[in-house]
Parts: sequence; C-alpha cells; structure tokens
Amino acid sequence: MLRTLCLYTAGLCAEGYWKHLSRWTFLAGLAAPACFATPIWADSPSAADALRLVPVQPGINFDTPEKQDLARCKVDVETFGGITGWVVRDAGGQLLRRFLDTNGDNKVDQWCYFANGIEIYRDIDANYNNKADQYRWLGTAGIRWGTDENEDGRIDAWKSISPEEVTEELVAALRDGDAARFQRLLLTAEELQTLGLGADKVTEIKAKITDAAEKFGDVARKQTMVGKSAEWISFGASKPGVFTAGSEGSTKDLIIYDNVTAIVQNGKDKTSQLIVGSLVRVGDRWRLIDLPKNLLSDPNASTVAGYFFQAEPSTRSGGDDNPENRSVSPEVQKQIADLANVDKALAEATPAQLGKLNSARCDVLDQLVRSTTGEDRIIWVRQYAETVAAAVQSGAFPEGVRRLNSLLDTIKNDPKSRDLVPFVEFRQMSAEYNLSLQAKEPDFEKINTSWMNNLEAFISQYATSPDAAEAMLQLAIGYEFSGKEEKALEWFGRIVKEFGSTELAKKAAGAKRRLESVGQPMSLQGNTVDGRKFDLSAYRGKIVLVHYWATWCEPCKQDMTLIATMLNRYPKEFVPVGVNLDNEVGTARQFITTKKVPWPQLFEEGGLESRIANEMGILSLPTMLLIDRQGRVINRNIHASEIETELKKLTK
Repeated sequence: MLRTLCLYTAGLCAEGYWKHLSRWTFLAGLAAPACFATPIWADSPSAADALRLVPVQPGINFDTPEKQDLARCKVDVETFGGITGWVVRDAGGQLLRRFLDTNGDNKVDQWCYFANGIEIYRDIDANYNNKADQYRWLGTAGIRWGTDENEDGRIDAWKSISPEEVTEELVAALRDGDAARFQRLLLTAEELQTLGLGADKVTEIKAKITDAAEKFGDVARKQTMVGKSAEWISFGASKPGVFTAGSEGSTKDLIIYDNVTAIVQNGKDKTSQLIVGSLVRVGDRWRLIDLPKNLLSDPNASTVAGYFFQAEPSTRSGGDDNPENRSVSPEVQKQIADLANVDKALAEATPAQLGKLNSARCDVLDQLVRSTTGEDRIIWVRQYAETVAAAVQSGAFPEGVRRLNSLLDTIKNDPKSRDLVPFVEFRQMSAEYNLSLQAKEPDFEKINTSWMNNLEAFISQYATSPDAAEAMLQLAIGYEFSGKEEKALEWFGRIVKEFGSTELAKKAAGAKRRLESVGQPMSLQGNTVDGRKFDLSAYRGKIVLVHYWATWCEPCKQDMTLIATMLNRYPKEFVPVGVNLDNEVGTARQFITTKKVPWPQLFEEGGLESRIANEMGILSLPTMLLIDRQGRVINRNIHASEIETELKKLTK
C-alpha cells in the first residue's frame, strides 16, 4: 500500500508570516504495524533541502555542516518507539535533524534540531494543523517550553521555565522594550490565588505585579542599564528557600528565590548587575513579582532586602553580604565575561575539546572564588563544585577530580568558608567515585565497597548538613540494590527521622513503605493521562499489576509487550495499571496513543520526583508491584518474566 508523508517547515519569515518551503511529498510503502516489517521509502529529500529548515524561535545554536560537507550528509527513515520520521546525520553519523510524524497522519508535526548530537530545540505542531504551536528548548539549551495559541510564531505563555531563563528573558524584554515578553514572566492573578499565601501578602503581591505591568514600558524606555546590544551573562542567587505554611497566614509551603541578580554585558567590556528581586515557583514555571529594583537608580534600592525573608533592621546584614549594596568590580566583570565566553565555547565544542575548555573554565572560576566575598563567593564555589563534578561524571573531564581537591583545600583553609566544606567534599567524593567507574577494567566490588565506606564516613563527620541526607540516600540505594534490605531500611528511616521536612525524606519514606509493603494494602490515587480520576481501591476483586515506567526506559517498553499478552490471556482476572514517570504528559500520551496501550495510565508532573513516584520511593525503572484481589501487595519487585507464573497461581 502506498502512503504519503508530507514534510512542512515550521519556520517564520522576517515579517512574521508563515513561510512554507516547497512541500515535499514522498511515496512510501508502509507495512501494517502488525507485520513488524521495515518500511521501504522512496524519493527521500536531499540533506541540503532538509537542512534549509530553521527553528521558528530565534537564537537557537544548532549544528549545520559547511556547504562543502552537505553532500556527505545522509537522510534516512527511522522509527523511534513506534514513531516514524526523517533523520539527517552528518558524515560521521552524528544527528543533525529529526522530523517526526507522531500521530500517523503522514505529516511531520515535530521539527527537532541538534547540537553535538544532542537535541537542543524542538518545534511542535500539537494540534496537527501543519503549523508549530509549541516551542521547546531541550538538552544543554535549558528547559523553556513555550506555547503559541494563535500560531503566529510568538510565544504566548510558558509551560516551563527555570529561574536562570527567567532572568535571561527579562534582560531580552528590557533590551527590546518588549512588554508582552515581560508580561509572560510575571506571576498571574490566577497563579497568585493558588499559592496559599495570607491575605496581606496576596494584596501586596497583586499590587506589585499590576504596578510592574503598567510601568514596564516607561521604565524600559528610560533605563540605561540594559542597552540595545545587551546580553545576559549569568544568574546570581544563593540557595532557594521555602516560605513555609503558617508564615504570615500562608497555608502552603512556597519555594522562592530572594535577592536574585543577573549580570548583563553591554558591549565588549562593560557589565552591570541587575537587581531582579524575588522569584516564585509555580509548578514548572518560575515567576517574577516585580520590576528590577535598580533600573532607574532607585534611591531606596540600596536598603531593600528580600521580599519574603526580610530580616529585622537590627539583624539585617549590611555591607558586601547584601546583594543590593554590592557593586561588581572591573576585575570581576572581566572574569564573568571570560566565564561566559568559555561556556559558549563549551556548548559548541567537540568531544576532543571538552577537557581543555573545562580546564579553562576552572581557571576562571578559581579567579572568581578568590576575587569575591560573601554571598557572591558562595555562589561561585557552589557552581564550581557542581559543574566540575558533573563534567567528571560525563567522562569529559577526569582532571576535574584534582581541581575539586584543590578547591576543597582552599575552602577548608578559609574560616569564613567552613559551611561550604560538606557541599564541596560530597561532590569531590562523588567525582572520585564516578572517575573510578570509568577505568578500563574497574573492580566494581572494590569501588562500591570504598564508596559505601566513604559515604558512612561523610555522614559521621557532617551529620547535620543537607548533603548528609543525600549521602544517606545513596547508602540506602546501594544496600537495597545489593540485597541488604535491612540496612537499606535503616538508612531510609534515618533520612525520615533526621531530615523529615525535606523532599528527600518524602522519597525515603516511600522507599521504606515499598520495602515493607508485602502483605499490606497499597493505596494509589491520582489522575490518568486523559484527565480521569483514578483510585486503585476500585479494582478490588482483580489481580492488579502496578507498572512504574517512562518512555526513555527501553526495558519498561519491552515489559509492556508482555503485559499486553498477559492481559489478553487473563482479561477477566488481571488489570495492569501504568504509572508514567516522564517529565511531560504529552510525551506519555503520545506513546500511549501510538502504541494503543489499553490499560489505565497515571501521570503527575515531576517525573521521578513526583508525588506518585515518591509515595512508593521509586528509585529505578521499571519497578512493578503485584496486588492480590484483596488489594494487598504480594510481590513488590516482580520481574516481567515472573508475571505469568504468578497469574497461574492466583487464578487456579
């Protein structure tokens, strides 16, 4: 049977009108899905044609080969989890583009762009009308996800955006005088009502956001801090905080950043510090509640503390520890600009260049740690430790272990930095562990024994530090996966007891509940991917398999084939229930629809950190629990190959 696949451009021309490139039509002999045959495609587009497509949103740094290399690029048809599309690779086989038909209507509805083989941006046609209506940054490009209801190429709202990206968008809005861009960063009146704040706080914040929206245009025109060529360089803040339930009439915990700053570069050598103020988390979005404090040299800016965590005048820290009192020296400005240049080079680097660039990045961070004090120094030390440990884990920077050892020595010898020692030491220890796993012939037993010993020593030395909780979790996971469940229970219990107010404690409590669940009734409530209410208790009288999975987990998807077989064999007695732990419901819904998965599928935002994952302390995927007709757990870690044997026993 001949079918047609049409590839559309998602791009916009400069005037903002939709500009469709030549509509490419390709004939394909597609076998029916049940045949499991490889499609035979004809008339594939040339790589040059495919690479002419560009993202709708500007400023995306994606790979495009030089003109002389285009002839060596290849365009193939590939299938990903049942979804078929065109894939463009360079001469070395590295991904450049992917154009997908996710709903099987033979029209491309996702345009995916890659840098260094990593997908960094995607235009999405979610309503399948041949125009992009969602724009998503991915991989190393961040987490922004914008929606475009009227499909004019301009983002109308953010589904997700990080604190760092909020400040980057703020700088762009001020630079361009773009009131709409600023408006979509502000907390909305509807969101404000969901935060559970006390009446006085609601009134104050509502006035702030209304005032900010009204004054933005005038302030943007008059301010000189963010010029027409300004670029966002970096985000500055200490750790986020929790404005707890009970504070000033609040009924919910609220995660916020207070005293956020952003470094802005105007021209080659001039940088300035923008006092952004407070950011509030609403789901996957971070929100502004006001205009920056120092745009028009507000005379009160030097005395303004954080909105949510204002210290009493007698105890409020002054001098260099107050972000509004700090000025950025020319020396630090140059170092920040140098760091931005290295980060840009890293984003575009080949694997062979990563080691040298990571080393250069450490050199700049060393300078910043020496040149700054107070809150600023804390920010740079934490960034140093986190990013270098991550680079070591990725395999790109083995030298990072030595650099972390040096940083640890520096802060241990500085009485003012003692509070940072556990933070840095835990990441240095983790980096050493990950580096040892990368050896040619690693002795896994020896490495893991050493790791577990190091974790226990760390906990003993820094028992009250936040990183001790993470160390306890790593210990508990290690013991559970090695079959030492009593030890695992002990450590999960300690996290709950000693760090009970943290998110890690919720995960640990759930893991403890799961390990002790056999013979106990299981509770599971939530919403399905299609928005229906779900309650596991409704399935009493049936044998239930609860399957925790995600689309990025290949073994999970393999299990689903077997689960479907069991459902066909035991349609009256057996009910599978999926709990999807992808980060976005659209990803799960797309897979479930394409694969025609017939059993209920729960979803809640947060992935492995969501409520439904934490309730049973899910640490790895797939995880499956088998529930008897009375609703009790009879196997808390069943393997797919064991399901049929158990069903035979239970249905005799």
